[in-house]
Amino acid sequence: MRTAILLCGLVGLMADTSLADEHPPKNAVTQEADMPHLNVPMKTLGGRQFWGDVLFFHEYRIQRNVFTGHYRLLNGKDVRLAWGTLDECRQKLDQERTELKLPPMQGKAVILLHGITRSSKHMTKFREPFEKAGYSVFAMDYPSTRGTIQESAEYLQQVISNMQGITEINFVVHSMGGLVVRTYLREHAPRDPRIHRMVMIGSPNNGANLANLLSDNLNSVFKPIFGPAGQQLVVDAEGYIAKLPKPDFEFAVIAGGRGEEKGFNPLIPGDDDGIVSVESTRLPGAVDFMLVSSGIEATHTFLPAAPIVIESGVRFIQTGALRADGKKSPILEPAQ
Repeated sequence: MRTAILLCGLVGLMADTSLADEHPPKNAVTQEADMPHLNVPMKTLGGRQFWGDVLFFHEYRIQRNVFTGHYRLLNGKDVRLAWGTLDECRQKLDQERTELKLPPMQGKAVILLHGITRSSKHMTKFREPFEKAGYSVFAMDYPSTRGTIQESAEYLQQVISNMQGITEINFVVHSMGGLVVRTYLREHAPRDPRIHRMVMIGSPNNGANLANLLSDNLNSVFKPIFGPAGQQLVVDAEGYIAKLPKPDFEFAVIAGGRGEEKGFNPLIPGDDDGIVSVESTRLPGAVDFMLVSSGIEATHTFLPAAPIVIESGVRFIQTGALRADGKKSPILEPAQ
C-alpha cells in the first residue's frame, strides 16, 4: 500500500497538461544543433525541460539549450526565428524590432515560474488576468530536472538583468519556482531594486516530505526523473532549503489542502495538497497567507489553475492583500 501511494505521488509530481511538450520525439533535443545553420523559421520540436529562458522582449524570448549550450530565438507562437550563438539570436531580435517597429518595453511586469518537471504552460491561466490589469507577463521556462536549483536561479538572473525598460518586477511562483527565487536572492545580493512583490503557490519552503519518501523508497526512479534539484527538495534542518534567505520584499503564500487534520496524502504529516504539507509552505515573513481547500483545485498540480488562486494572486500583486476585503493573515516568526 505504501509503495502504491508513493507511485501515485510520483505520477502527481510529473502530471502536467503540457506533458507531450515536455517529452519530445527521440533525439529532438539535439536535432536543432545538428541541422545545417540555415536559420529557417520553423515550429519548435518541444522539449521544454531542455531549454532555459535568458531574455524576454515582449512576446519574443531567447533560450539556451542545457545540453548543447546553443541558443534559439522564439516568437510568441513558438516559431524558431534563429538559432546559434547568443549574439546571433540578439542580432535577429534587433532585426525584428527594427522591421516591425516594436517599441521598448516599459511599465510593470510579472514573471511566472513553474515547478519541477513542469513548463511555462502550467502557469498560462495567469496571463490574461494580469495583462488585463496592465502588466507585461513573462512565463519563464527553465530546465528544472536537468540541473540544480542554483543553476535554475542563474537563468532567472539573466532574465531579470535583460528586462530593459521594465520599472517593476513581480513573481508568481509554483512549487520549486519559489525556491528558485529564494536562491536568486542568495546568489545575487543585493537584489534588483525593481523587485516588488511575490505570490508563492504550494512552495515547499521547509522541504517536501514526499521528496524524502520517494528518495528513500524509490531512489532508482526518483533520481533520473527529478535530477539534482529533486535531491535538494527534501526536508532537512541542515539541508539546502533551510539555508535559503527569506524574501526582503512583500510576499504572500497560498497553500492547498483539505482544511482538516489530515490532507490528501496519508504519508505526509498533517494537512497537505498531496505533494507538499501546508506547514511546509508557511514561510515566516509572509504578509498574507491563504489555504485553498476546495476539492481537486486544492491539490498541488491544479493549484495554479484554480480560479480563487488566480484571482487572489493578481489581487496581491496589485494591492498587497490576497482577499477582496483587504484583511491579511501574516505568517509570523515563531515565538522564541
